[in-house]
Amino acid sequence: MSYRVGVDIGGTFADFCAFDETIGTMGTVKVLTTPDRPGQEVIDGLKALEDRFGIKPADISYFTHGTTVGINAIIMRKGIRLAMFTTENFCDVLELARLKMPDPYHLLSSRPEPLVTRDLVFGVSERILADGSVDTPLDPESLKAAVDAARARGAEGIVISFLHSYRNPAHELEAKRLISEIAPELHVFCSHQVRPIIREYERTSTAVIHGYVQPRVSQYLSALQDALGGLGVAPEPMITKSNGGVMSVEVGKSACVEMLLSGTAAGVMGAAFVARAAGEDKVLSLDIGGTSADVAIITGGQPGYGMNETVGDFPIYVPTVSVTSIGEGGGSIARIDTAGLLTVGPDSAGSTPGPAAYGRGGTNATITDAFVSLGLLDLSTLGYGMVSVDRNKAVAVIEPLAHKLGSTLEATAEGIIGIAVSGMFREVTKLCSRRGIDVQEFSLLAFGGGGPMMACFLARDLGMKRVIVPQSPGVLSALGGLTADVRNDFTETAYYDLDAANTPRMRETIDRLIEKARHWMVEEQHYHGTPVFHAAGEMRYRGQSFEIEVPIDPAAVAAGDVSPITEAFHAEHRRLYGHADTDAPIQIIAINFVVTGHSVKPTLSKSDPEPRDVAPEKTIHAHVDGARREVALYRRSELTPGARFGSPCVIAQDDTTTIVPTGFTGTVDSHGNLILTLTETAHAH
Repeated sequence: MSYRVGVDIGGTFADFCAFDETIGTMGTVKVLTTPDRPGQEVIDGLKALEDRFGIKPADISYFTHGTTVGINAIIMRKGIRLAMFTTENFCDVLELARLKMPDPYHLLSSRPEPLVTRDLVFGVSERILADGSVDTPLDPESLKAAVDAARARGAEGIVISFLHSYRNPAHELEAKRLISEIAPELHVFCSHQVRPIIREYERTSTAVIHGYVQPRVSQYLSALQDALGGLGVAPEPMITKSNGGVMSVEVGKSACVEMLLSGTAAGVMGAAFVARAAGEDKVLSLDIGGTSADVAIITGGQPGYGMNETVGDFPIYVPTVSVTSIGEGGGSIARIDTAGLLTVGPDSAGSTPGPAAYGRGGTNATITDAFVSLGLLDLSTLGYGMVSVDRNKAVAVIEPLAHKLGSTLEATAEGIIGIAVSGMFREVTKLCSRRGIDVQEFSLLAFGGGGPMMACFLARDLGMKRVIVPQSPGVLSALGGLTADVRNDFTETAYYDLDAANTPRMRETIDRLIEKARHWMVEEQHYHGTPVFHAAGEMRYRGQSFEIEVPIDPAAVAAGDVSPITEAFHAEHRRLYGHADTDAPIQIIAINFVVTGHSVKPTLSKSDPEPRDVAPEKTIHAHVDGARREVALYRRSELTPGARFGSPCVIAQDDTTTIVPTGFTGTVDSHGNLILTLTETAHAH
């Protein structure tokens, strides 16, 4: 037997998905995360796979893993103590940032303190100009003084971010060499090696984030390799990347900035995989875990990509799957604020202690507790039996809030859910406005432990007509890792006019990037298939401040013809902004290059639907939509293709619970997905 295993570690549970390559079946399990012992949940999960399905470590032929170690280090500010070396007189780059207020509607809002505080930023005498020429040579004595000062302040690592190193990295490389001689115990990171992009703050910020977490991430990945090897897992583990691809763990140790959003990206890739299989062209994915809700737009079976995502309080400028994170997860805490109003999130109970209903010591009311207190999650166990639900404990933390509000338990619990849904409504509406889409033309694909629990409430408020719940929604991010291809992104600054005279420069850049991409695939990833290359340019009208990414055909560049690229830029500018200036000169700021090595994909089971009405296992009494009602309870295993059912209802399965309020009808498609259709728009709150 041969199995491909995907793992995703979230805030409360670690999810495992095992695909049998011989007979095409999938097995899934969940285990509780172990924040105090990172990596232990992987060992626990592999043991659970063996206990439940007989899958031995030696049977695993492929292993992919999404981790939150890096992003958690940033959020909790538990990275290493960094110093930063800049060009002399340019020490304030992190404080200046982009001079934007975090909240323009809050006059007292302030930017977060940088990961490298100002007392650990040192100027070094050197200067390279924008064309790559040397204005001031690197002064070794100035560098040594900076190293001595950094060591005196307890620095564990140094980020070197000199002006224009994207054009000429000689000074950064020489400084790194000298530091390794002066202070070999220090970790040293060069900004051009992390992300060689033109803008000073963006390049510096990305390098700082990388340096801040790299030693921790590298240590974790080494421990993961040792643990898997000790268990007898033979293949080198792969790590899911922020761009929706995967890379080897060994490469991940030095490219950790590329995997900070690996968990959220894997979820979107899993949702895109389900959408393609189901023939869904327009999908809004909703991934709700214990800490947050993540939303992404998927069209034509493909997610969108971006370059300016936020990790904790800080932007990173690496290619990522475009995901909007909202601070409302199943473990988000509800409380009364100083104005006496009920609020929800963004802080979360996480996995330790978790919601009060889990009986693990939680004392704060959470969204999950609200559902439990209403009788909608009052089932015996959740998460493959990992958690027992105690309604009395949920009621005990909701009642004090109700008392302070002068309200009933039920109204308070529904208020918590309503506030969480309204927060999601606001962010989804903003996202759709920015992207120029009509959300009511989309289906909502819900997954994660909390996605199916809340999706129908959100869809109803948004006016979305369809909710899709995959067969194993609670572990879809783990499945997403198994669907991901080996992928990497390369970039090189151009900064010249897009015209025929510059096509030789473009051709030289593309040739260099192709060579880098081939080396990465063959030498670093040991991929021996036929890779796929995709080139694109970041372009703008001369004088603009922001760029648009447009595909580049290398064959047209080789022929000296820029007209297809020019026309594509005008068309994209018109699509995004409603106008184009075909007479204006165009600048190409950077050339981006993506290499993809396609992997073997799992297949979703499919069978012909047998239309029939399904009777519930039993009826439970629960409070939903403002009243106590009889609610049908179904077991997901009984809802096979063609099954039809009404609402309100609760659908229980090992990895999550789907809650369907009034106004929906349900059926099951050929892949076993729940298709919940909104038939009534009026509802009570």
